[in-house]
Amino acid sequence: MYHSVAVEKDDPYLLTVSPGRFAEQMNWLHRTGRRGVSTRELMRAQAEGRAERLVGLTFDDGYADFARYAVPVLQQYGFTATAYVVPDLLGRVNDWDSDGPRKQLLTVDQVAGLAAAGWEIGSHGLGHRALPGLPADQLAIQTRESRRALEEMVGGPVTGFCYPYGAVDLAATLAVRDAGYDYACAIAHSPLTGRFALPRCYVGDRDGGWRLRAKRGRHRLRDTVTGLRRARLAERRGRSGR
Repeated sequence: MYHSVAVEKDDPYLLTVSPGRFAEQMNWLHRTGRRGVSTRELMRAQAEGRAERLVGLTFDDGYADFARYAVPVLQQYGFTATAYVVPDLLGRVNDWDSDGPRKQLLTVDQVAGLAAAGWEIGSHGLGHRALPGLPADQLAIQTRESRRALEEMVGGPVTGFCYPYGAVDLAATLAVRDAGYDYACAIAHSPLTGRFALPRCYVGDRDGGWRLRAKRGRHRLRDTVTGLRRARLAERRGRSGR
């Protein structure tokens, strides 16, 4: 999980990775025999049983520096990625971060161009609003309208959603599913972990090779624990049903 790739002295939310560090991280993936891919490609590969050496790369918020700094490095290694954007804020700045520096967001033309070049564009809702607690009609607007706007913009299907702030509850996952998305990204592992609440691993500017390896191991361990908990819950439900 990435956000911004840029040179930034003021980074209170720890959302920024410098271009140099990002290049090092992508080089590490390449050297260790892994390939960065979009979430869409990763989901397809998992369904076909060929995702072993693939790593999903995601960029939240749709910062303009994705096109400037991240895309050239990704292209160098033949990697792909997913950019989750806020369609009604394109061309503006990240006003939702009250204490952070103002960062320019991708424009409509840039998003359309990225999609035409093969990059996956996903929805990050409207207005970067957290979804938990919103009434059903607002959830529908956040999910369906953002998808509709992006599909008109890119001239094709938009199948991925990313929860603003990583905040998710059951009602939000159901709204995303009902809006026609194929998957949705969260952040943390939780009882909702699954196709519509995919957990991700935060990557920051301090993360070199050994930290990335450790984070990968921790992430896979949490996947295993989550799977065991879900299996036990299903078993208990089965027993109570009998």
